[in-house]
Amino acid sequence: MSELNRKLILEDGSEYYGTGFGAERDAVCEIVFNTSMVGYQEIASDLSYTDQAVVMSYPLIGNYGITDEDFESKGLGLGALIVRDYNDLPSNFRYTRTLSELLEENQIPGVTGVDTRKLVRSIRDLGSRRVLITRPNVSTEEGLRRIRQTPVPHDAVSRVSCKRRWYARTANPKFRVVAIDCGMKTNIVRMLNRFGCNVTVVPYNTTAEEIRFMNPDGLFISNGPGDPEDVTCVIETLKSLRGEFPMFGICLGHQLLALAYGAKTYKLKFGHRGGNHPVQDIATGKIEMTSQNHSYAVDEKSVEGTKLEVSHINLLDHTVEGLRCPEDRMFSVQYHPESAPGPQDSTYLFERFVKNMEEK
Repeated sequence: MSELNRKLILEDGSEYYGTGFGAERDAVCEIVFNTSMVGYQEIASDLSYTDQAVVMSYPLIGNYGITDEDFESKGLGLGALIVRDYNDLPSNFRYTRTLSELLEENQIPGVTGVDTRKLVRSIRDLGSRRVLITRPNVSTEEGLRRIRQTPVPHDAVSRVSCKRRWYARTANPKFRVVAIDCGMKTNIVRMLNRFGCNVTVVPYNTTAEEIRFMNPDGLFISNGPGDPEDVTCVIETLKSLRGEFPMFGICLGHQLLALAYGAKTYKLKFGHRGGNHPVQDIATGKIEMTSQNHSYAVDEKSVEGTKLEVSHINLLDHTVEGLRCPEDRMFSVQYHPESAPGPQDSTYLFERFVKNMEEK
């Protein structure tokens, strides 16, 4: 049996022991869980997980290794990865390195051998909390002191957004899209290219005047980490540009558009992370199987009195999953249509964005 050389100390005082892999360093993170059975590489490279320790509810992790073509970003923002049974001997002809080697390269700690069933239930029942990943000889009192003394980060988007604009072009383009990068997944850019859009990806703090100068056919606002109310510069930019271009927002982009139109957001007890979340399109009654990754949601009551309409609802907890403003050709969704959990349930959203640009 492997040596139990790592310990998790949660801010409620509960403790879990396991064996380390990846980087051997201590970390204080927000602990969350993900219910996906596959896709740990995409999770590790999804910048929306910045500063979070992700508990995988599916027990077998690492068994197909890491492949160079499947990253969702050029860097990793993940705080830590916690699993039940880590496999360091992958079986996959495409793999180029192990998950442990990837985490070690990026200074991200991993812990295996943890009772993840108990831990996921704890997060579900008590909510997301902060956690210290450390050595077994660190006392509970010392661990709680270190958690209290570690400030909660509010600059996640500024750390993960691109620093300079970059371009993603496609053959025979029909439209030019400016995408505000708050921590954008690579597959979103691929999907926009697939639907005939040349994409100019710009940093989160790009001004409304700079976007107007680019004269795009449409504006996309990406996913990303953290509290949407922290990203004030994007909210102000969207307020200034309302109605000038068709807009499409995903995840954090959905929340930022809601705030720009005067609605409010709030933090969920433990968030939505993983696949197979049923979401209903109110207009058609169609139910989509969706992939999700977010801690915050739009307050449905706050939508009243704004120009917004609720377009999609989560059938598990009835949270807002989509908004639209037909007058401004703006719409947004909380889930990730590019993640293809359906696998084609939500691709119509990219078609809708293209149609709005055609009409404009």
